[in-house]
Amino acid sequence: MKFGSFSIDVAEGVILAHAVKLAGGNLPKGHKIESADIERLIGEGIEHVIAARIEPGDIGEDEAAGRLAGAVAPDHLRFSEASTGRVNVYSTVDGLFVANRSTVDRLNRIDPAITLACLNDHVPVRNGDMVATFKIIPLAVSGAKLGMACEVLRATSAFEVKPFASRSVSLIATVLPSLKPTVMDKTARVLSRRLTASGSQLVREARIAHDVEPVAEALRTASRLPDAAAKLIILFGASAVIDDEDVIPEAIRRAGGEVVQVGMPVDPGNLLVLGRIGDVPVIGAPGCARSPKENGFDWVLDRILAGEKPSALDISGMGVGGLLMEIQARPRLREAEAQTAPAGEVVIVVLAAGKASRMGEGGPHKLLAEFDGVPLIRRSVMTAIGSQASSVVVVTGHRKDALEAAVSGLNITTVHNPDYASGMASSLATGFSVEQARSADGILVMLADMPGVSTGDLDALIGAFRQSSGQSIIRAVSGGKRGNPVVLPKSLFDAVLRLEGDVGARHIIETSGVPVVDVDIGDAAHLDVDTPEAVISAGGILKG
Repeated sequence: MKFGSFSIDVAEGVILAHAVKLAGGNLPKGHKIESADIERLIGEGIEHVIAARIEPGDIGEDEAAGRLAGAVAPDHLRFSEASTGRVNVYSTVDGLFVANRSTVDRLNRIDPAITLACLNDHVPVRNGDMVATFKIIPLAVSGAKLGMACEVLRATSAFEVKPFASRSVSLIATVLPSLKPTVMDKTARVLSRRLTASGSQLVREARIAHDVEPVAEALRTASRLPDAAAKLIILFGASAVIDDEDVIPEAIRRAGGEVVQVGMPVDPGNLLVLGRIGDVPVIGAPGCARSPKENGFDWVLDRILAGEKPSALDISGMGVGGLLMEIQARPRLREAEAQTAPAGEVVIVVLAAGKASRMGEGGPHKLLAEFDGVPLIRRSVMTAIGSQASSVVVVTGHRKDALEAAVSGLNITTVHNPDYASGMASSLATGFSVEQARSADGILVMLADMPGVSTGDLDALIGAFRQSSGQSIIRAVSGGKRGNPVVLPKSLFDAVLRLEGDVGARHIIETSGVPVVDVDIGDAAHLDVDTPEAVISAGGILKG
């Protein structure tokens, strides 16, 4: 390929490297100059164009990108049409993205013009997530080099998505007097949420004494029970494992199993135990797995749910990237002192899952009522998007499809709470469990049925939170009377996940001991629309 500035009189057949503006319509980048174009260019006084001339043996950028994509096994993958030398690759399932670094590196070292970028190795993905992209840098590449790249892709898998498969999961929890039953209840709930993406279910739970023989007997029983799906045993010890002969690894051996690994170079998650009883994997979960935040337990669980059999070599190779975000609920933190970095990232969780029961049986949904021609839920979400928050999560429940349709096209994350009928606590837990919410410094909880709340109000709350260095609860008030929205700091996330029933975060706010800063936003703090009369009074028109 020859690239450079071409005189118009010899430009026929070249491919434009940059768009050319003409009075009668532009010639876009990538356009092949024809004789009719020459006349137009001369007529407008253009004497040179920056372009490329394809030479024998060269392959155009789109065809080249398409050939690269065609060399990849299409299992569980979807490929975009080639455009500007790029083909994007998407997962078609919920599963685990697996990359072969040596193959990706080998392809990228053939020629700088040929590139493949992908997600990190062993990352969980959802159906529709982009996992890789091929990009041809110039307008054409050497056919010989392209052939070498395609051969690399055909010879060895550069990447794949392994779909999650459902398993019947048995939870065994050991008991000591120091461990509260509420902790074990929360453990079961958090584990159930972790299993959702794979379609796996927690089918049984046993609570037993923290001693070798009772644990071994529980393991034998769980491994032999008949199930339609493959089995998995997860064992939470009331006391942390500190030795290869401690209660949990020794119980696995006495149950007739093998211990694959005790300990892993991932923190939080160091104290994980992995074993097998026959074909049944056994994970001795570290204490940090009681928290929904990412830890080493997730790394091993995801591999098993994707059909892998992690070995001791696999686990010992997890150290690079294994230093994860600290979990404040852990009894012993890596650093005794609190983080001193300024807290600034706030995620907004919009609650839109309620049954709207006060609207009347079979009546219109309040969140579909239109204000100035816009459904209330879309109006509320757009208000949130316009704020200083880093991202917006919308929790749906009742009439999920209609509400999600109303917010389609907006830059948000929607998550469905199948347990919405149980009350607000489950919706809060659903929103707080989303990845970007878990990693935020604070979460602003916004009710979707408050049409008076403005973007300025939200920014005032976020500003107050940042001014407190992320250490305070920020609450909207009107005339000194508490209202909504509210910003909760990271230190209270786990407390929210422990809520149950039709309750919000008020009890946490009033009893946590965390300082509360009130921000007066006027009447908007109290204006919600729970009845048809309230919708109309607020200026809405009932729909749907």
